[in-house]
Amino acid sequence: MQKMFTRVSAVLFVVAFMLSGCAQPSGQQTPSSTNAAVTTSKKSKGPVYKGRVVGKSVKAKTISIQVGKGKKAQTIMVKFDQKTTGVEHAGKGHGVIISYEKRGKEIYAKSIKPKLAKLPKGVALIKIDELKKMVDKGEDHVLVDSRPAARYGQSHLPGAISIPVCEMQELIGLLPKKKDTPLIFYCGGPT
Repeated sequence: MQKMFTRVSAVLFVVAFMLSGCAQPSGQQTPSSTNAAVTTSKKSKGPVYKGRVVGKSVKAKTISIQVGKGKKAQTIMVKFDQKTTGVEHAGKGHGVIISYEKRGKEIYAKSIKPKLAKLPKGVALIKIDELKKMVDKGEDHVLVDSRPAARYGQSHLPGAISIPVCEMQELIGLLPKKKDTPLIFYCGGPT
């Protein structure tokens, strides 16, 4: 009974996935036939998709990426193979830039790079070794873990305080009153 339930559940999941528009029959989804945000980049030397990974199947060697915003958002499925570089950056929920090529009727990722957030004016990126030097020298700073509180509870950098992004307004009082104290925020990944 359990095996039959598992099989039926798997079949229903695949059917639902296909009906939702995520999986398109081969040949119907091409860069020229979709309204997705396709751009070219000097760095990648070809067309790219920029968006958020909504699914990845290592077995099927496919990545589903949502491109565009609002009502214009579309989910595109791209294949990858041993020639594809950066597959490790295609984690569910991560922002990525996928450089691709068309092989026959299929779209294959050539490279996958993380889509990094642009830092606001007045904000600088600090490298790990720089932070270590600050900590070792005892320089004044506040280290803020901006991941969800449950993640902070599991593990965090020594001396870090927890101010999750979703609770930033409520917990802003935890920040130092001295305005020239360097604030160093970290989260769960580069995007």
